[in-house]
Amino acid sequence: MKIIVCGAGQLGKSVVSYLAKGNNDIIVVDDNQYDLDELSKEFDILPIQGKPSHPDVLERAGAKDCDMILAVTETDEINMIVCQLAYTLFNIPKKIASVNSKTFIDPLWGMLYNDNHLPIDLLISPDIDIADNILKILQYPGCAGILPVLDGKYYVMTLNIKKDCPLLEVPLVEANRHDDLNIGFINIIRNNVSFVPDMYETLQPGDEVNILVADKDIYSTISAFGLEKQANERLVMFGGDEISEYIGDKVEHDDSIISCRLIEEDIEKARKLARKLNHVVVIHGEMMSDVILKEADLAHADAVIALTDNDKDNLLASLLASKNGVGTTISVINTPSYNNLMFNITDNILVDRSAITISKILKEIRKARLKEAYSVAREMGEIWEIRLEEENMCCGKKIGELGLAKTSRVFAVLRGEELIYSDQTIKLNCGDVLLIYVDSAAIRQAEQIFC
Repeated sequence: MKIIVCGAGQLGKSVVSYLAKGNNDIIVVDDNQYDLDELSKEFDILPIQGKPSHPDVLERAGAKDCDMILAVTETDEINMIVCQLAYTLFNIPKKIASVNSKTFIDPLWGMLYNDNHLPIDLLISPDIDIADNILKILQYPGCAGILPVLDGKYYVMTLNIKKDCPLLEVPLVEANRHDDLNIGFINIIRNNVSFVPDMYETLQPGDEVNILVADKDIYSTISAFGLEKQANERLVMFGGDEISEYIGDKVEHDDSIISCRLIEEDIEKARKLARKLNHVVVIHGEMMSDVILKEADLAHADAVIALTDNDKDNLLASLLASKNGVGTTISVINTPSYNNLMFNITDNILVDRSAITISKILKEIRKARLKEAYSVAREMGEIWEIRLEEENMCCGKKIGELGLAKTSRVFAVLRGEELIYSDQTIKLNCGDVLLIYVDSAAIRQAEQIFC
Protein backbone atom coordinates (compact mmCIF):
# COMPACT_ATOMS: atom_id res chain seq x y z
CA MET A 1 0.00 0.00 0.00
CA LYS A 2 1.31 3.46 -0.91
CA ILE A 3 0.64 5.87 1.94
CA ILE A 4 1.41 9.59 2.23
CA VAL A 5 1.77 10.90 5.77
CA CYS A 6 1.54 14.69 6.01
CA GLY A 7 3.31 15.83 9.17
CA ALA A 8 6.63 14.62 10.61
CA GLY A 9 6.00 15.82 14.14
CA GLN A 10 5.11 13.82 17.21
CA LEU A 11 1.89 12.38 15.81
CA GLY A 12 3.39 11.72 12.38
CA LYS A 13 6.24 9.80 13.96
CA SER A 14 3.79 7.70 15.97
CA VAL A 15 1.89 6.76 12.82
CA VAL A 16 5.01 6.06 10.76
CA SER A 17 6.54 3.87 13.48
CA TYR A 18 3.60 1.48 13.10
CA LEU A 19 3.05 1.68 9.35
CA ALA A 20 6.73 0.99 8.72
CA LYS A 21 6.31 -2.53 10.11
CA GLY A 22 3.93 -3.51 7.31
CA ASN A 23 4.38 -3.93 3.59
CA ASN A 24 3.81 -0.23 2.90
CA ASP A 25 5.54 2.41 0.79
CA ILE A 26 5.57 5.44 3.08
CA ILE A 27 6.11 9.02 1.93
CA VAL A 28 6.31 11.71 4.60
CA VAL A 29 5.67 15.37 3.74
CA ASP A 30 6.68 18.22 6.03
CA ASP A 31 8.21 21.69 5.64
CA ASN A 32 10.60 21.05 8.54
CA GLN A 33 13.71 19.39 7.10
CA TYR A 34 15.11 18.60 10.53
CA ASP A 35 12.05 16.55 11.50
CA LEU A 36 12.21 14.72 8.18
CA ASP A 37 15.90 13.94 8.65
CA GLU A 38 15.28 12.58 12.14
CA LEU A 39 12.42 10.42 10.89
CA SER A 40 14.52 9.13 7.97
CA LYS A 41 17.25 7.99 10.34
CA GLU A 42 14.83 5.71 12.16
CA PHE A 43 12.42 4.49 9.46
CA ASP A 44 12.46 3.47 5.80
CA ILE A 45 10.53 6.39 4.33
CA LEU A 46 10.72 8.78 1.38
CA PRO A 47 10.96 12.33 2.83
CA ILE A 48 9.48 15.21 0.86
CA GLN A 49 10.26 18.73 2.09
CA GLY A 50 7.47 21.26 1.50
CA LYS A 51 4.12 22.48 2.75
CA PRO A 52 1.58 19.60 2.79
CA SER A 53 -1.24 21.98 1.85
CA HIS A 54 0.42 22.90 -1.47
CA PRO A 55 -0.79 20.87 -4.50
CA ASP A 56 2.63 20.81 -6.18
CA VAL A 57 4.19 19.32 -3.03
CA LEU A 58 1.58 16.55 -2.90
CA GLU A 59 2.11 15.89 -6.58
CA ARG A 60 5.85 15.57 -5.98
CA ALA A 61 5.06 13.10 -3.20
CA GLY A 62 3.23 10.84 -5.67
CA ALA A 63 -0.37 11.68 -4.77
CA LYS A 64 -1.61 10.68 -8.24
CA ASP A 65 -1.18 6.97 -7.52
CA CYS A 66 -1.53 6.98 -3.73
CA ASP A 67 -3.82 4.56 -1.87
CA MET A 68 -4.20 6.54 1.34
CA ILE A 69 -3.28 9.92 2.78
CA LEU A 70 -3.02 10.70 6.48
CA ALA A 71 -3.04 14.39 7.36
CA VAL A 72 -1.54 14.53 10.84
CA THR A 73 0.09 17.95 11.07
CA GLU A 74 -0.35 19.99 14.26
CA THR A 75 -2.92 22.29 12.57
CA ASP A 76 -6.48 21.06 12.09
CA GLU A 77 -7.19 23.45 9.21
CA ILE A 78 -4.15 22.28 7.25
CA ASN A 79 -5.23 18.66 7.69
CA MET A 80 -8.65 19.52 6.28
CA ILE A 81 -7.15 21.31 3.28
CA VAL A 82 -4.88 18.34 2.57
CA CYS A 83 -7.91 16.02 2.41
CA GLN A 84 -9.73 18.44 0.13
CA LEU A 85 -6.77 18.52 -2.26
CA ALA A 86 -6.43 14.75 -2.08
CA TYR A 87 -10.06 14.37 -3.18
CA THR A 88 -10.39 17.19 -5.71
CA LEU A 89 -7.03 16.98 -7.49
CA PHE A 90 -5.71 13.48 -6.96
CA ASN A 91 -8.73 11.25 -6.29
CA ILE A 92 -7.00 9.46 -3.41
CA PRO A 93 -9.35 6.64 -2.24
CA LYS A 94 -8.85 6.96 1.50
CA LYS A 95 -8.40 10.28 3.33
CA ILE A 96 -7.77 10.47 7.08
CA ALA A 97 -7.37 13.69 9.06
CA SER A 98 -6.34 14.44 12.62
CA VAL A 99 -8.63 17.04 14.19
CA ASN A 100 -8.56 17.85 17.90
CA SER A 101 -10.48 21.12 18.11
CA LYS A 102 -13.72 20.68 20.05
CA THR A 103 -15.47 22.90 17.52
CA PHE A 104 -14.58 20.74 14.52
CA ILE A 105 -15.49 17.44 16.19
CA ASP A 106 -18.77 18.64 17.67
CA PRO A 107 -21.55 16.31 16.38
CA LEU A 108 -23.48 19.46 15.46
CA TRP A 109 -21.14 19.93 12.50
CA GLY A 110 -20.87 16.27 11.52
CA MET A 111 -22.63 17.04 8.22
CA LEU A 112 -19.47 18.82 7.06
CA TYR A 113 -17.49 15.65 6.51
CA ASN A 114 -18.64 14.19 3.21
CA ASP A 115 -17.65 14.38 -0.46
CA ASN A 116 -19.86 17.41 -1.06
CA HIS A 117 -18.24 19.51 1.66
CA LEU A 118 -15.06 18.34 3.42
CA PRO A 119 -14.14 14.95 1.89
CA ILE A 120 -12.64 13.29 4.97
CA ASP A 121 -13.29 9.56 5.17
CA LEU A 122 -12.07 9.17 8.74
CA LEU A 123 -11.67 11.82 11.41
CA ILE A 124 -9.33 10.99 14.31
CA SER A 125 -8.71 13.00 17.48
CA PRO A 126 -5.54 11.54 19.04
CA ASP A 127 -5.32 13.89 22.03
CA ILE A 128 -8.93 13.27 22.98
CA ASP A 129 -8.53 9.50 22.48
CA ILE A 130 -5.47 9.48 24.76
CA ALA A 131 -7.32 11.53 27.39
CA ASP A 132 -10.31 9.17 27.28
CA ASN A 133 -7.98 6.19 27.68
CA ILE A 134 -6.37 7.77 30.75
CA LEU A 135 -9.74 8.62 32.28
CA LYS A 136 -10.82 4.99 31.83
CA ILE A 137 -7.71 3.73 33.61
CA LEU A 138 -8.34 6.18 36.46
CA GLN A 139 -11.89 4.85 36.73
CA TYR A 140 -10.62 1.32 37.42
CA PRO A 141 -7.67 1.54 39.87
CA GLY A 142 -5.47 -1.53 39.62
CA CYS A 143 -5.70 -2.13 35.88
CA ALA A 144 -2.90 -1.08 33.54
CA GLY A 145 -5.04 -0.67 30.45
CA ILE A 146 -8.61 -1.12 29.30
CA LEU A 147 -10.21 -1.25 25.83
CA PRO A 148 -13.92 -1.60 24.98
CA VAL A 149 -15.01 -4.41 22.64
CA LEU A 150 -18.35 -5.82 21.49
CA ASP A 151 -20.09 -2.43 21.70
CA GLY A 152 -18.75 -1.73 25.18
CA LYS A 153 -20.36 -4.76 26.81
CA TYR A 154 -16.92 -6.33 27.34
CA TYR A 155 -13.41 -5.03 27.86
CA VAL A 156 -9.91 -6.19 27.10
CA MET A 157 -8.12 -5.43 30.36
CA THR A 158 -4.36 -5.40 30.97
CA LEU A 159 -3.11 -6.50 34.38
CA ASN A 160 0.43 -6.49 35.76
CA ILE A 161 0.84 -9.57 37.96
CA LYS A 162 2.46 -9.01 41.37
CA LYS A 163 4.27 -11.46 43.63
CA ASP A 164 1.33 -11.52 46.05
CA CYS A 165 -1.29 -12.31 43.38
CA PRO A 166 -3.68 -14.98 44.77
CA LEU A 167 -3.75 -16.70 41.37
CA LEU A 168 -0.02 -17.39 41.10
CA GLU A 169 0.82 -21.00 40.22
CA VAL A 170 -2.85 -21.70 39.50
CA PRO A 171 -3.40 -23.28 36.06
CA LEU A 172 -5.43 -20.91 33.90
CA VAL A 173 -8.06 -23.60 33.36
CA GLU A 174 -8.79 -23.44 37.09
CA ALA A 175 -8.53 -19.67 37.52
CA ASN A 176 -12.22 -19.08 36.87
CA ARG A 177 -13.08 -21.27 39.85
CA HIS A 178 -11.56 -18.71 42.20
CA ASP A 179 -14.03 -16.04 43.35
CA ASP A 180 -16.43 -17.11 40.58
CA LEU A 181 -14.35 -15.38 37.92
CA ASN A 182 -15.66 -15.33 34.35
CA ILE A 183 -12.76 -14.21 32.19
CA GLY A 184 -10.94 -15.25 29.04
CA PHE A 185 -7.14 -15.19 28.83
CA ILE A 186 -5.83 -13.63 25.62
CA ASN A 187 -2.06 -13.46 25.84
CA ILE A 188 0.77 -13.12 28.34
CA ILE A 189 3.88 -10.97 28.01
CA ARG A 190 6.80 -12.43 29.96
CA ASN A 191 10.33 -11.05 29.73
CA ASN A 192 9.21 -8.82 26.83
CA VAL A 193 7.97 -11.83 24.82
CA SER A 194 4.27 -12.27 24.03
CA PHE A 195 2.76 -15.74 23.84
CA VAL A 196 -0.67 -17.36 23.74
CA PRO A 197 -0.99 -19.50 26.90
CA ASP A 198 -2.49 -22.97 26.99
CA MET A 199 -4.96 -24.00 29.67
CA TYR A 200 -2.23 -25.41 31.92
CA GLU A 201 -0.05 -22.29 31.90
CA THR A 202 0.41 -20.52 35.25
CA LEU A 203 0.96 -16.85 36.01
CA GLN A 204 4.28 -15.58 37.31
CA PRO A 205 5.25 -12.32 39.07
CA GLY A 206 6.09 -9.68 36.48
CA ASP A 207 3.74 -11.09 33.84
CA GLU A 208 1.60 -8.68 31.86
CA VAL A 209 -1.64 -10.41 30.98
CA ASN A 210 -4.51 -9.36 28.72
CA ILE A 211 -7.91 -10.77 29.61
CA LEU A 212 -11.48 -10.42 28.37
CA VAL A 213 -13.99 -9.43 31.03
CA ALA A 214 -17.61 -8.32 31.10
CA ASP A 215 -18.28 -4.69 32.02
CA LYS A 216 -20.06 -5.68 35.22
CA ASP A 217 -17.15 -7.87 36.39
CA ILE A 218 -14.25 -5.41 36.10
CA TYR A 219 -13.94 -4.45 39.77
CA SER A 220 -14.35 -8.00 41.07
CA THR A 221 -11.74 -9.25 38.59
CA ILE A 222 -9.19 -6.65 39.68
CA SER A 223 -9.83 -7.70 43.27
CA ALA A 224 -9.45 -11.40 42.47
CA PHE A 225 -5.96 -10.73 41.10
CA GLY A 226 -5.04 -8.83 44.27
CA LEU A 227 -4.63 -5.53 42.42
CA GLU A 228 -7.31 -3.38 44.01
CA LYS A 229 -6.29 0.17 44.96
CA GLN A 230 -8.04 3.10 46.58
CA ALA A 231 -10.18 5.33 44.38
CA ASN A 232 -8.37 8.03 42.43
CA GLU A 233 -9.91 11.11 44.05
CA ARG A 234 -6.90 13.49 44.19
CA LEU A 235 -5.06 14.03 40.92
CA VAL A 236 -1.82 15.79 39.96
CA MET A 237 -0.95 16.35 36.30
CA PHE A 238 2.46 17.26 34.90
CA GLY A 239 2.30 19.20 31.63
CA GLY A 240 -0.32 21.53 30.24
CA ASP A 241 -1.40 20.59 26.74
CA GLU A 242 -4.63 19.61 24.96
CA ILE A 243 -4.72 16.25 26.70
CA SER A 244 -4.48 17.74 30.19
CA GLU A 245 -7.03 20.40 29.27
CA TYR A 246 -9.50 17.72 28.18
CA ILE A 247 -8.89 15.65 31.31
CA GLY A 248 -9.20 18.76 33.47
CA ASP A 249 -12.50 19.68 31.88
CA LYS A 250 -13.87 16.18 32.47
CA VAL A 251 -12.79 15.87 36.11
CA GLU A 252 -14.26 19.30 36.89
CA HIS A 253 -17.67 17.76 36.22
CA ASP A 254 -16.91 14.51 38.08
CA ASP A 255 -18.25 14.48 41.64
CA SER A 256 -15.92 11.60 42.56
CA ILE A 257 -12.82 13.81 42.08
CA ILE A 258 -11.98 15.84 45.18
CA SER A 259 -9.09 17.86 43.74
CA CYS A 260 -6.98 18.21 40.62
CA ARG A 261 -3.73 20.17 40.36
CA LEU A 262 -1.72 20.79 37.20
CA ILE A 263 1.95 21.82 36.96
CA GLU A 264 3.18 23.63 33.83
CA GLU A 265 6.57 25.26 33.29
CA ASP A 266 5.55 27.47 30.36
CA ILE A 267 3.87 30.63 31.67
CA GLU A 268 1.71 31.19 28.58
CA LYS A 269 0.39 27.60 28.62
CA ALA A 270 -0.28 27.90 32.35
CA ARG A 271 -2.23 31.14 31.89
CA LYS A 272 -4.26 29.68 29.03
CA LEU A 273 -5.24 26.64 31.08
CA ALA A 274 -6.03 28.76 34.14
CA ARG A 275 -8.49 30.77 32.03
CA LYS A 276 -10.19 27.67 30.64
CA LEU A 277 -10.34 25.48 33.76
CA ASN A 278 -12.41 26.79 36.67
CA HIS A 279 -11.74 24.21 39.39
CA VAL A 280 -8.38 22.74 38.41
CA VAL A 281 -5.52 24.46 40.28
CA VAL A 282 -2.92 25.44 37.67
CA ILE A 283 0.59 25.89 39.10
CA HIS A 284 3.35 27.58 37.11
CA GLY A 285 6.84 26.42 37.94
CA GLU A 286 9.57 23.83 37.51
CA MET A 287 8.06 20.35 37.68
CA MET A 288 10.82 18.83 39.80
CA SER A 289 11.05 21.72 42.27
CA ASP A 290 10.41 20.67 45.87
CA VAL A 291 8.48 23.91 46.43
CA ILE A 292 6.22 23.31 43.42
CA LEU A 293 5.65 19.65 44.32
CA LYS A 294 4.69 20.66 47.83
CA GLU A 295 2.27 23.28 46.48
CA ALA A 296 0.75 20.57 44.28
CA ASP A 297 0.40 18.39 47.40
CA LEU A 298 2.04 15.47 45.62
CA ALA A 299 2.44 13.50 48.86
CA HIS A 300 -1.35 13.18 49.23
CA ALA A 301 -2.20 12.47 45.58
CA ASP A 302 -3.96 9.25 44.64
CA ALA A 303 -2.87 9.45 41.00
CA VAL A 304 -0.24 11.31 38.98
CA ILE A 305 -0.46 11.75 35.21
CA ALA A 306 2.66 12.86 33.29
CA LEU A 307 1.73 14.41 29.94
CA THR A 308 4.71 16.46 28.78
CA ASP A 309 6.22 16.10 25.29
CA ASN A 310 9.37 14.60 26.79
CA ASP A 311 9.25 10.87 27.57
CA LYS A 312 12.13 11.05 30.03
CA ASP A 313 10.43 13.84 31.98
CA ASN A 314 7.22 11.84 32.12
CA LEU A 315 8.97 8.72 33.37
CA LEU A 316 10.97 10.70 35.91
CA ALA A 317 7.85 12.47 37.20
CA SER A 318 6.03 9.16 37.62
CA LEU A 319 9.04 7.59 39.33
CA LEU A 320 9.22 10.53 41.73
CA ALA A 321 5.50 10.24 42.44
CA SER A 322 5.84 6.51 43.10
CA LYS A 323 8.67 7.16 45.55
CA ASN A 324 6.35 9.60 47.34
CA GLY A 325 3.76 6.87 47.81
CA VAL A 326 1.34 7.77 45.00
CA GLY A 327 -0.69 4.64 44.23
CA THR A 328 -1.39 5.20 40.52
CA THR A 329 1.17 6.76 38.18
CA ILE A 330 0.57 7.17 34.45
CA SER A 331 3.11 8.30 31.83
CA VAL A 332 2.28 9.15 28.23
CA ILE A 333 5.14 7.97 26.02
CA ASN A 334 5.80 9.13 22.48
CA THR A 335 8.61 6.68 21.63
CA PRO A 336 7.47 3.02 21.76
CA SER A 337 10.97 1.78 22.67
CA TYR A 338 10.52 3.26 26.15
CA ASN A 339 7.63 0.87 26.63
CA ASN A 340 9.97 -2.10 26.88
CA LEU A 341 12.94 -0.26 28.37
CA MET A 342 11.11 1.01 31.44
CA PHE A 343 8.77 -1.92 32.03
CA ASN A 344 8.89 -3.40 35.54
CA ILE A 345 11.06 -0.64 37.03
CA THR A 346 8.01 0.59 38.93
CA ASP A 347 4.25 0.00 38.79
CA ASN A 348 4.04 2.93 36.38
CA ILE A 349 1.32 2.63 33.73
CA LEU A 350 2.58 3.52 30.26
CA VAL A 351 0.11 5.01 27.77
CA ASP A 352 1.58 4.61 24.29
CA ARG A 353 0.58 7.50 22.04
CA SER A 354 1.25 5.56 18.84
CA ALA A 355 -0.76 2.49 19.89
CA ILE A 356 -3.83 4.57 20.72
CA THR A 357 -3.56 6.63 17.55
CA ILE A 358 -2.98 3.68 15.25
CA SER A 359 -5.94 1.80 16.73
CA LYS A 360 -8.22 4.38 15.15
CA ILE A 361 -6.95 3.67 11.64
CA LEU A 362 -6.25 -0.08 11.79
CA LYS A 363 -9.54 -0.89 10.08
CA GLU A 364 -8.44 1.20 7.11
CA ILE A 365 -4.97 -0.31 6.66
CA ARG A 366 -5.78 -3.98 7.24
CA LYS A 367 -7.00 -6.09 4.32
CA ALA A 368 -9.35 -8.11 6.52
CA ARG A 369 -12.91 -6.84 6.96
CA LEU A 370 -12.70 -5.61 10.52
CA LYS A 371 -15.55 -4.35 12.67
CA GLU A 372 -13.09 -2.89 15.19
CA ALA A 373 -9.35 -3.19 15.78
CA TYR A 374 -6.87 -2.18 18.47
CA SER A 375 -3.12 -2.19 18.82
CA VAL A 376 -2.28 -3.77 22.16
CA ALA A 377 0.50 -5.39 24.13
CA ARG A 378 3.17 -2.79 23.50
CA GLU A 379 2.89 -3.21 19.73
CA MET A 380 3.28 -6.97 20.10
CA GLY A 381 -0.14 -7.70 18.67
CA GLU A 382 -3.58 -6.53 17.66
CA ILE A 383 -7.14 -7.30 18.74
CA TRP A 384 -9.52 -7.78 15.81
CA GLU A 385 -13.30 -7.82 16.02
CA ILE A 386 -14.81 -9.50 12.95
CA ARG A 387 -18.39 -10.31 12.07
CA LEU A 388 -18.71 -13.35 9.81
CA GLU A 389 -20.97 -12.56 6.86
CA GLU A 390 -22.48 -15.21 4.60
CA GLU A 391 -19.79 -14.86 1.94
CA ASN A 392 -16.98 -15.36 4.46
CA MET A 393 -15.09 -18.61 3.82
CA CYS A 394 -14.68 -19.16 7.58
CA CYS A 395 -18.37 -19.93 8.04
CA GLY A 396 -18.87 -23.62 8.77
CA LYS A 397 -15.25 -24.22 9.74
CA LYS A 398 -13.96 -25.16 13.15
CA ILE A 399 -11.61 -22.65 14.75
CA GLY A 400 -8.80 -25.21 14.57
CA GLU A 401 -9.29 -25.43 10.79
CA LEU A 402 -8.79 -21.71 10.09
CA GLY A 403 -5.02 -21.94 9.80
CA LEU A 404 -4.13 -19.19 12.26
CA ALA A 405 -0.53 -19.03 13.44
CA LYS A 406 0.18 -20.64 16.80
CA THR A 407 1.05 -17.20 18.12
CA SER A 408 -2.50 -15.96 17.38
CA ARG A 409 -5.90 -17.12 18.53
CA VAL A 410 -9.65 -16.65 18.34
CA PHE A 411 -10.24 -16.11 22.03
CA ALA A 412 -14.00 -15.48 22.10
CA VAL A 413 -17.09 -15.82 19.91
CA LEU A 414 -20.26 -13.77 20.38
CA ARG A 415 -23.23 -15.77 19.09
CA GLY A 416 -26.40 -13.78 19.49
CA GLU A 417 -26.25 -12.67 23.13
CA GLU A 418 -24.07 -15.58 24.24
CA LEU A 419 -20.32 -15.13 24.68
CA ILE A 420 -18.30 -18.31 24.17
CA TYR A 421 -14.70 -18.51 25.29
CA SER A 422 -13.51 -20.42 22.30
CA ASP A 423 -11.51 -23.58 21.75
CA GLN A 424 -10.30 -25.29 18.59
CA THR A 425 -13.41 -27.45 18.23
CA ILE A 426 -16.02 -24.69 17.98
CA LYS A 427 -17.74 -24.57 14.59
CA LEU A 428 -18.25 -21.02 13.34
CA ASN A 429 -21.63 -19.80 12.07
CA CYS A 430 -22.50 -16.89 9.83
CA GLY A 431 -23.36 -13.93 12.02
CA ASP A 432 -20.83 -14.84 14.71
CA VAL A 433 -18.65 -12.01 15.96
CA LEU A 434 -15.09 -13.15 16.56
CA LEU A 435 -12.52 -11.62 18.90
CA ILE A 436 -9.05 -12.47 17.65
CA TYR A 437 -5.60 -11.81 19.05
CA VAL A 438 -3.17 -11.49 16.13
CA ASP A 439 0.54 -11.58 16.81
CA SER A 440 2.46 -8.80 15.06
CA ALA A 441 4.50 -11.32 13.05
CA ALA A 442 1.35 -13.11 11.84
CA ILE A 443 -0.75 -10.20 10.57
CA ARG A 444 -0.40 -11.01 6.85
CA GLN A 445 -1.38 -14.63 7.47
CA ALA A 446 -4.47 -13.53 9.41
CA GLU A 447 -5.42 -11.05 6.70
CA GLN A 448 -5.46 -13.83 4.11
CA ILE A 449 -7.76 -15.92 6.30
CA PHE A 450 -10.32 -13.20 7.02
CA CYS A 451 -10.14 -11.07 3.85
